[in-house]
Amino acid sequence: MHLRTVFLGNMLLLAAPGLAATAEVESVGVTGRGDKRLEPLDRLMTDFVSRHQLPGASLAVTRNGRLVYARGFGLADRQSGDPVLPTSRFRIASLSKPVTSVAILQLVEAGRLKLDDPVAEILGLEPEVDAKRSRRVTVRQCLQHTGGWDRSASFDPMFQSIRISRVLGTKAPAGPAEVIRFMQKWPLDFDPGTRYAYSNYGYCLLGRVIEKISGQSYERYVQARVLKPMGVTRMRVGRTRIEGRAKGEVRYHVDGEKVGLSVFEEDLGKRVSRAYGAWNLEAMDSHGAWIASAVDMVRFASALESPGRKPFLKVESLDEMFEPPAAPVSRKSDGSVEDVFYGLGFSVRRLGDGRMNQWHTGSLPGTSTLLVRRHDGMAWAVMFNSRRSCAGKNPASAIDPLVHGAVDAVTEWPDGDAFDELLAQ
Repeated sequence: MHLRTVFLGNMLLLAAPGLAATAEVESVGVTGRGDKRLEPLDRLMTDFVSRHQLPGASLAVTRNGRLVYARGFGLADRQSGDPVLPTSRFRIASLSKPVTSVAILQLVEAGRLKLDDPVAEILGLEPEVDAKRSRRVTVRQCLQHTGGWDRSASFDPMFQSIRISRVLGTKAPAGPAEVIRFMQKWPLDFDPGTRYAYSNYGYCLLGRVIEKISGQSYERYVQARVLKPMGVTRMRVGRTRIEGRAKGEVRYHVDGEKVGLSVFEEDLGKRVSRAYGAWNLEAMDSHGAWIASAVDMVRFASALESPGRKPFLKVESLDEMFEPPAAPVSRKSDGSVEDVFYGLGFSVRRLGDGRMNQWHTGSLPGTSTLLVRRHDGMAWAVMFNSRRSCAGKNPASAIDPLVHGAVDAVTEWPDGDAFDELLAQ
């Protein structure tokens, strides 16, 4: 594929929705097919990347299941000067959680698993402390972040690789099996099902549930049974070290973030880039380790529920995915459901009249990502190869409301080409 790189100067940076015009900004390289009708999206992205001095980004948009926009902005690698392409792959971080959720729901639909099955029973876990509560944690509770682990009250074991290896006497870095074994020695932070607390560890367990039920590795099962049927063939679990960087994967820039200490045995404790060795990405497979392009992620989001096409999941499964947790979680003082809650792998905002938006963000050193499914048939994914602070927020969180504004500013949409046709140049 040959993508023409164009440069949008200051003239395109005027009147971006939700952004003040700026007189002095650096021009930003743009790749992918342009369309004058979609200039609000171009203006938003070029201004945002330039204004916040970010290396690069990618945005893909679908409308009623059809890809209508896919462009890359800025640099995939400041060292080489390579541009971000619409198909560039990024670490998607916690956008991995919706992928894991869909795999779980698929197994439920096949009758091989129930959402209220206890995880400890499925995996044959034997908690050494707090056994009564730990044995009650269900698949559903792990999906909804109500399983009883609260990283703000204790710690996130997925980022405690050296500590876990030392306690268990195993070689660093700790993998999922070691993390789970270690966690059998720790009590829960609260009673399962009583409140929400975001938990990477809960999704680590879900990855192992998928492996136990399917008899395959988590990555292989998801690629074969979830992604390939959706037409997504380039997603894979990423690698921590720079030498494991995949073809077409961006480089991660950690501007302003502290240097980390290696968690790998060969250079344990030595100073390394926080993006390349200060934590074990491979251990985070089912909660934060996939790499994908923005196009891959909107293809995934659109496959869940596309007008005129067979949805990947049944209506009943989608209803489960976007239902609120059982009381008392996500309830107002009067007992009614809060407007925003976490479903099964997606955050959900109820807008009234049955309408709702679903989204997820992702964040790791050098990575900031966003996936949105909107009530009006629009969906988009935004990827950044930096999480440099943008007015005190991660790039994905800062740009979130601005993408809504730019999408609303488009007055005429193209009919929508097939994914491969739009990307072909």
